[in-house]
Amino acid sequence: MSRDLTSEPVVGVDALETFVDLLGQMEADGSTDDFYSRLCEAICRVASMDRAVIFRYDDARRRVRAAGAFGIELDLFENAHLTVESAPIARQALEEDRVIEVRDDDTPEVPDEYRDLLREATLVCTPLSAAGRWLGVILSDRGPGHAPLRENERQALWAFGKTAALATLARLATNNQARARQLQERIDLARDVHEGVIQRLFGVQLVFSSQADLSPEARERIAAELQAALFDLRRALQRPLGRVAPATRTTVLEEVDRLRREHRDLAIRLTPGSERVEVPRQLEPLAQSVLAEAVRNAHKHARPSRVEVSLGMTDDTLTLEVANDGVSGRPKQTGMGLRLAALEALQVGGIVEFGEREPGTWRVRMAVPVDRP
Repeated sequence: MSRDLTSEPVVGVDALETFVDLLGQMEADGSTDDFYSRLCEAICRVASMDRAVIFRYDDARRRVRAAGAFGIELDLFENAHLTVESAPIARQALEEDRVIEVRDDDTPEVPDEYRDLLREATLVCTPLSAAGRWLGVILSDRGPGHAPLRENERQALWAFGKTAALATLARLATNNQARARQLQERIDLARDVHEGVIQRLFGVQLVFSSQADLSPEARERIAAELQAALFDLRRALQRPLGRVAPATRTTVLEEVDRLRREHRDLAIRLTPGSERVEVPRQLEPLAQSVLAEAVRNAHKHARPSRVEVSLGMTDDTLTLEVANDGVSGRPKQTGMGLRLAALEALQVGGIVEFGEREPGTWRVRMAVPVDRP
C-alpha cells in the first residue's frame, strides 16, 4: 500500500505518545487483555470515534473473540462467532490492508445478530495484520453529522491496527518461546532418565541374568542401585512433562454453552447435576482444554446424534467425561490434542483416558485430584 509520506505526518505527536504509553503499560502489567481496551479508548480519542471494539484470534479458544472495547459493553460480544465469511467488511479490510469506511447511506456487511447495534453513523473497519498474518479487526464508529475520515485520521487508525497486530505477534512469540523451553525440558527429562535410571537398571539386569550366586555385599549393592534409581526417577518426574493449558477467563459451564451454540448439529448437553459442580479455578484451563479437544474430535471423526458432558466431584477428585455416539468402523488414531491434554493432567497428578467405551460410543474422561484447603 503506497503512501505519500511528504504530504502530512502519518501519525501526529499525540498518537505517537499514545503508542509509547500503551506499550509501556502492557510491559508493566504483562497482560494484553486490558491493553486492547485501552487501545480502543485511544482510538476513540485520537481518531474522534465514539465506540470501538477489537476482534482478534484467541489461541486459547481457537476462535475470534472480542478482546477489548470502549463506549460499548464488551459483554455484548461474549458469544460472538465472527469470521471473515460472516463479516465481508473485515475480509476486505484485511485483504487490502487498509481502513474501510462505510457511510450511513451504505449497507454495512456485518453479521445479522449485530445489525441492531448499528446506527446512522460512520462505521470504520481497521485491519489487524502483520507479516502477512490476519490477526483481527477494529470496528469503530461515530455519530451522524461527522465529515468523512481525514487522511491523518485514516493513517492513525491504520497505525493503531499495526500496533495491536505487533502486540499480538509479540505475545505469540513469547508463547512459542515458552513451548520451546517446555520441549527442551522434556528432552532433558528423557536424557536424565536414560543416563541415570536406565543405566542403573541395566546394571542390575546384567547381574541377575548372569545367574551367579549373590553374596550379601552384592545384594546390598543391588538394593542401593534400585533405591538410587527410584530416587532419580521421582526427581525427574517432578519436572513439567508437557505444555500448560492457556489461562482462560471463562468457566467449563460457560464453555459448554458456547460450544453448544457453535456446534448446534452435535446436540451437546450437560447431564443433570453437573451444573452444581464447582471446578477449582486452577483446574479450569485443563478442564476446558480437555472439553474442547473432545468436542473437536467428535465433530471431526464421528457423526454423533448427541454429545453428553458430565462433571462430578467425589472423594476430592474432579471428573469430566465427554461421550458421543456416531462412531462407525475402526476408530481413527487419537489426535495430538488429547495426548497433550493427558500430559497436562499428569503434571497435576491426574489422568486423561479415551477410547471406545461400547460399540459406536467414544468416551473421553479426565480425573484430577483436588487439594482442599
